[in-house]
Amino acid sequence: MSKKLMLATVLVLSLTLVAPSASRERFTPLSSPDDIRSSNPPVLVNISKRPKTVEVNLTAGLARLSLQPGVISEVFAYNGHVPGPTLDVREGDHIIIHFRNDLPEPTTVHWHGIHLPVESDGSPLDPIMPGATHDYEFTVRPGTAGTYWYHPHPDRRTGFAIGKGLYGAIIVRAANDPLPKSIRDRLIILSDNRFLQDGAIDFPAPESMHGGIDEENGREGPVLFVNGQVMPTITIRRGEVQRWRIANASAGRVYRLALAGHTMLQVGSDGGLIEKPVEVKEILLTTGERVEILVRGTDAPGTKSVLQNLPYDRYAPQTRPADWQTTRDLLTLETTNEPPLAPVVIPATLRRIVPLDTSKVTAVRTVVFGQGMINGKHMDMTRVDVTTHVGATEIWEITNIVGMDHPFHLHGFQFQVLDRDGVPEPYLAWKDMLNIPKHSTARIIVRYDDYPGKWMFHCHILDHEDHGMMGVLEVKP
Repeated sequence: MSKKLMLATVLVLSLTLVAPSASRERFTPLSSPDDIRSSNPPVLVNISKRPKTVEVNLTAGLARLSLQPGVISEVFAYNGHVPGPTLDVREGDHIIIHFRNDLPEPTTVHWHGIHLPVESDGSPLDPIMPGATHDYEFTVRPGTAGTYWYHPHPDRRTGFAIGKGLYGAIIVRAANDPLPKSIRDRLIILSDNRFLQDGAIDFPAPESMHGGIDEENGREGPVLFVNGQVMPTITIRRGEVQRWRIANASAGRVYRLALAGHTMLQVGSDGGLIEKPVEVKEILLTTGERVEILVRGTDAPGTKSVLQNLPYDRYAPQTRPADWQTTRDLLTLETTNEPPLAPVVIPATLRRIVPLDTSKVTAVRTVVFGQGMINGKHMDMTRVDVTTHVGATEIWEITNIVGMDHPFHLHGFQFQVLDRDGVPEPYLAWKDMLNIPKHSTARIIVRYDDYPGKWMFHCHILDHEDHGMMGVLEVKP
């Protein structure tokens, strides 16, 4: 068993909301100022005066914050917040992030899911030393409106760094969003963590039994957070429709989400809106994955419903937690006594997604997830595992041969899922994350339109990633 420094995401209560630059077009806010019980993280302030340019300052540093009531924990934090402030931008914006590393160790910032030049990907190939600064710069491509997130990606320390508190959300807004402007946005970042009695975040020694279990299983913690809070309350008016942007920032925990007594309308995935809304009773959200759902206020005033994490067996039998079948509550949805709102019309079609053409495939790749390895190899940053070129279209067949789930993540390029165990994907979506359940196979199709360079692909259980379950894809010009 290799050794493992891990993750479990932590979030601290952030009540300060910072508005984007007044020069930018107005949009429905992420939360209303008086609804502090479900407050979102602050928003990064745009310091640029240039049109269609978002320029922000971001610092990773040490902080002492109250992650649990009455207890102070030493954390890593972006701009003093856990989770970090949200990067809120629009399609077509040119983004400049002035980053400073005030941590005692090297780090990077990976803009998870964003299509951008390799120089700004923030992979372990480009570490930023303690005390150093670096400017990340990219333009948000049209058609990529959606919910993303950012986090560190240092070599073999990603789980530890995120578990200490380094992660935040990215929201890319469309020029013409098809959903009604009256729908309120809610950002919901899910995470878990584990603490010692003195409030310190618990990272057991890698050589200990607990450390070995984390390495194999993926670190989970018994304390579940939503935007830095334990069991917060979100309010909704009768008749109101809210858009929940949900991101899984946990190291290993997979969430099987259900809103008791309600159905939900899924409208988006990793890469933004899907083609047509889909009515669902529950949603499986693997590590690093995002989903957008519409929640409707259908209850009587004063009614309380609970967003729950239902049991899901992603585990290897030898490291399956004893309480894995326990349903956990995440947040309360409370219907207010305010006058009801008039219904809004949800479009039957949200966007057009053009399927990638399988007749133009230039290569078919096989990716085998084994016990801590990909295709029988551990990560070596000096080795290129897959070579292709700009303009190629490829099918990747990803097979999980072991007895636990492995979530697949590809840097730099979004893909479409063709089928899972031979069953065609029911609807088109742009993805950068895909859970591969135990003893199963999925096929994806990806096109490398631009941006040559060396890109990562890996299991997104962070303990697995840190211990070598990662490869290098080189896209040549």
